[in-house]
Formats: sequence, C-alpha cells, structure tokens
Amino acid sequence: MRPIRLGMVGGGAGAFIGGVHRIAARMDGQFQLVAGALSSNPETARTSADALGIRGYDSFADMAKAEARKKDGIEAVAIVTPNHMHVGPAREFLKRGIHVICDKPLAATGADAKALARAAESSDALFILTHNYTGYPMIRQARAMVAAGDLGKVRLVQVEYVQDWLTEAVDTKGANWRTDPKQAGAGAIGDVGTHAWNLAAFVSGQEPSELAADLTSFVPGRAVDDNAHIMTRYEGGAKGMLWISQVAPGNENNIRLRIYGDKGGIEWSQDDCNVLWFTPFGEPKRMLTRNGAGNHPDAARVSRVPGGHPEGYLEAFANIYAEAARAIRAHQAGEQTEAIYPTLRDGLAGMAFIDACLRSSKRNAAWVKL
Repeated sequence: MRPIRLGMVGGGAGAFIGGVHRIAARMDGQFQLVAGALSSNPETARTSADALGIRGYDSFADMAKAEARKKDGIEAVAIVTPNHMHVGPAREFLKRGIHVICDKPLAATGADAKALARAAESSDALFILTHNYTGYPMIRQARAMVAAGDLGKVRLVQVEYVQDWLTEAVDTKGANWRTDPKQAGAGAIGDVGTHAWNLAAFVSGQEPSELAADLTSFVPGRAVDDNAHIMTRYEGGAKGMLWISQVAPGNENNIRLRIYGDKGGIEWSQDDCNVLWFTPFGEPKRMLTRNGAGNHPDAARVSRVPGGHPEGYLEAFANIYAEAARAIRAHQAGEQTEAIYPTLRDGLAGMAFIDACLRSSKRNAAWVKL
C-alpha cells in the first residue's frame, strides 16, 4: 500500500513542532512528505524544502493551486503554523478537496474558527486536529473503561497541564508568538489549556456546561494569561477542575488526569505514560500497563511494541497520524472506519472553552455558560 502524499505548511528550519509532525507522519510508513510551504520567509521556505528533498513553495496559496493540478499532488496537508495562520491555509486546501491535519487550537479568534468550520463543512475533505495526547494507548484505555462503566457514574474530573518555561520573559520565536494576543489569541489556556480541556472530554465522555476561570498574567508586561485555575460543572452533576500553567518551576511538561466515579477511579500522568492506575472502591489499587493484561482493543490497536518496552510522546503523536491515514484511506475507498481522532467539533469546543475562560475571568471568575 503506497504512502499518502503529504504536504506541510509551516515547520521550517528551527521549528520544533514541524519536526515532531514529520517524525509522527512517517513513523508507520503511512505518509510521505513530498511538498511544503515551510515558512512565510521565501528564502527560509526554499532552503528548508531543499534540506528535506521535497517540492518547495514560497506560499501556501501557490502550493495549494499547484499541488491540486498535479496527478501526483498531495492528498493531505499538515498545518503547523502559529494559531492565527491556521485558517487561511486550511481553507485553500479544503476547497480543493485536500485533507487537512491541523495543529491545535483551531484558530486565534472565534470569528476565524467559524470561518474555518464553514470551509470544512462545505468540503468533502477530512479535517483532523492534532490533540496528540489522545493518542496515548493508556488514555484510550481510560476512555474505554469510563465508557464501559468501570468507574460507575462519573463525579470528579481533574486535569493538570503544567509547565515552567515561561516563568520569566523569554525572547525566542516560539515564546514570542505564543505571548502575542494577535498571533496566539490567548496564552496558556490556548496553548496547553485546550489540550487539557480536550483530554478531560475525550476520556470522561462529557463536556461541562459551565465554568469559572481565574486567569493570571504573572510575568510583568505579558499580554496573555500564563496561569489558570478553572472549575467546571457538568450537566449530569459531575464537577471538575483544571490547573493550567506555564510559570510553575520544576514542571517541564507535566500532564496529569484523574477521574473518579461512585465505583472507582483512574489516574494517569504523562511522566509515566505507559501506566494507568485503576482503583475499584474498597479494593487495592491496580496497575494497568500499555499492551499488558486487560488492555481494551482501542488501546492495543495504537500500541506498537510488546508491553514492557516504553512508548511515549512521539508514538502518541504518530497515533493521530495513523488514525488519520486509516480515515483518509477509508474515505478514498468510500468506506466507513473506526478511526479515532480529534475533529472539527473538538476544535470548536476548544474555542468555546477559551471564550468562556476569558468571559469568566473578566467578571472576577464568575460562572459562565459554555
């Protein structure tokens, strides 16, 4: 089975996330990168493409037009630009029937998100959002256990996504656009908070109806939030809390999920991502391991090596691409698929989360409807 021809917008020389996407895309041999508009700087775009041995373009518009006309043109495109540059490229490729794999969050503003949604809904092409933490096998295991009722009725949903790299003002390309409201739209809640929000919904199977958010910009002069404490209320009576921070020294990239029901609870941390702890109420805590005994088929399907051999961040990211490939091939064949991946709906939910957080914080952390 030949690889799916892939293009990329953004992710040129020096871009961390572009490299991650390229590794993830090629890990299972399902995609082959053949073209790219890898930078808004034409010279950087050309040199980056030459270094990768792919067809290079000075702009995403030129790339979309040219690739759509080629017999061997790209079938999918990965968009790995700053938030404010998601919509333009996505629309260009979607209207030409080219599948889009887009970095999160969906956009920098609600208006841009709605424009992208209209483009995706009017296109026959698929739209995949890279909330990559949903690709961890033990997150898939946790999701399946909640859905099966192993925890009983969900009561508590706790998620943390905590970093320290913006504890002081940082002058780098990655930091500068993430702390610029015009490019990022929001700070920590958009950058890592949308991941935490998505993870809570993905595993619990529920989305909150209300939230109360206390957003703070601790670093003097910073125009976006760098810390957030958020409480949530669910329609079924469950309560939740999210702690989002990029100013907590000692936390490099700490993601932790805990969900508790009336029959038991589960705990997972990216620091030990191959393990899921399950505690039935009144019984000893149980350690479930990736590709070990008791794994649900949804978790086993996205495990590459036998249990005891660790898999991590890159493999989880690659699982989003693997599921995307499964969905694209089924779409091309006119078939249905059981692929699990974040969609346009998840992207819109993330934008609604950002909007609600901003509205709540402006009202002194008042409760607001989603």
